[in-house]
This record gives sequence, structure tokens and C-alpha cells, in this order.
Amino acid sequence: EILLQAPGLRIERIVSRGQASPPGLWYDQVEHEWILLVQGAARLRIKNSQGEEQSSELLPGDFLHLPAHQLHRVDWTTPDEETIWLAVFYAAR
Repeated sequence: EILLQAPGLRIERIVSRGQASPPGLWYDQVEHEWILLVQGAARLRIKNSQGEEQSSELLPGDFLHLPAHQLHRVDWTTPDEETIWLAVFYAAR
């Protein structure tokens, strides 16, 4: 759900329940993304420029910055309650 959109900026509310990225899918976005986990829990996997993977577990109040083209995927969101994310996408300069 897009909450606000302006040139070079988009703020979205994302609701997940037990979802994960499809097998083999890595997001590679042209925009920077800053995410705040508002409710629930999630685990993201991030791939660095050397191809090494790191997992990040997020709980309410945790946030993460993903620079443009930072490969990432959602490994897990809690299945027994909604996971609510606030995602701020902004133009890479």
C-alpha cells in the first residue's frame, strides 16, 4: 500500500503473514530502501558484493538500510500474526 509518493520518494506499508521471497529470487532495486519493522518478526538475507550472505532478524522497532542494488530477500515472516513493514524508497543519486 503506497502511503506517500513524490518525485524520488515512495513510502509503503507492507503487510506479510508467513510470506517469503520465492526460491532463488533476490531483489535488486534501483532505489535505496529504508525499512522499519512495526509489528511481527522477519528474517532477511542480504548478499554482499563478494557474494557472501548474511541473515538479519528483525523485531518491532528494528530498521535496516538497503542501498540501491543491494541484493536481498525475505527468508521468513511470522506465520501467526501480521508482520507490518514501513518501507521508504528514495532515488539513488
